[in-house]
Amino acid sequence: MTIQWSGILIAVSTFLTIGMFHPIVIKAEYYFGVRCWWWFLVAGLLFLVCSLYVESIIGSAVLGVVGCSCLWSILEIFQQRERVRKGWFPKNPKRNDY
Repeated sequence: MTIQWSGILIAVSTFLTIGMFHPIVIKAEYYFGVRCWWWFLVAGLLFLVCSLYVESIIGSAVLGVVGCSCLWSILEIFQQRERVRKGWFPKNPKRNDY
């Protein structure tokens, strides 16, 4: 019996990717507002397409997870705007689009 590390590596990379995207969404909404949603769309689609062409299972899975996290961030950036409106996160004083 051989030990398969693939699942653990994919799980850890998924955990770290999701953890990374929380502050990315917060900062993106703070500095750019929701108008940057299309950046997440383009990045997500690019990562997903790249995942189709990577032969490594782990590499393909990690790219897919990053791509889906980018796409999920589109929803999160609009929800972050609502959290800012409720006062849960600070407003950017240089922006007036709230």
